[in-house]
Amino acid sequence: MQSKREPGKYIEVEPGVELYYEDYGQGTPLLFVPGWTFTGEVFEHQVAHFAATHRVIVVDPRGQGRSSVTLHGNDYATHGADLAKLIKAMELRDVVLVGWSFGSLAAWSYVQQEGLAALKAMVGIDLSPKPLSTNPDDWVEGPLDEIAGAYNAYLQSRQGQRDFVTFYADEVMVQRELTPAEMFWIVEQSLKTPPHVAAALFASGMFSNYLEAAGQVDAALPALAIIAEHWADTAKAFLGKHCPNTRTAVLGGHMMFWEYPARFNQILEEFLASL
Repeated sequence: MQSKREPGKYIEVEPGVELYYEDYGQGTPLLFVPGWTFTGEVFEHQVAHFAATHRVIVVDPRGQGRSSVTLHGNDYATHGADLAKLIKAMELRDVVLVGWSFGSLAAWSYVQQEGLAALKAMVGIDLSPKPLSTNPDDWVEGPLDEIAGAYNAYLQSRQGQRDFVTFYADEVMVQRELTPAEMFWIVEQSLKTPPHVAAALFASGMFSNYLEAAGQVDAALPALAIIAEHWADTAKAFLGKHCPNTRTAVLGGHMMFWEYPARFNQILEEFLASL
């Protein structure tokens, strides 16, 4: 499940606040940003594959994994600013920025704040740039009542967070039946983030709107969206309307890069070869 990893490093993004990251290989940098409450460990198969040909960087966002937990900044504006500080401190150029789920919000937030000068391309894994909408045809996370229900019923305690991630892993993230050890690992990924931080990030993510930043990327950079099968038709139609130049691929469930790494890596490899 979890491969042996080299020790990571820390960078201070503000006094007393550190981001944990791991840095492998050489070449064009691929910077992977995990989703809500998860850590860079979820990209183990991408690290193993792409570090032979690229510089691969995986980061734990603020409040997640080994990075600092803070009472402030648990929102995607701050996560985007933290990414900017990481990219500047590491003096990265021609970055291929890869965001999974709410990690895509951090990536778009980075673009909104810093522009495109340091980027070569962008890959979004299975998230709309506008997670909630009153338009029934839009690609969204779900009806507002369901989102509010999840927030109030599950994201107020550690046990609630555990139950929410267990349900989401079973129903949305992975298509096959998980072993007990795999489920434990996925849930424990999330539980590294305390419930009060998880709730704040959930609310910030759901009420984000990065359509303008996504459009900016679409107009100026090669971009790829890798979409889960369960909402592919809606997502492709939405992106065709708002981000017509963004390429799309459909694969698996929400965590397809972990469940189907060979196919996911092939999709990403073909995109990188086209740059």
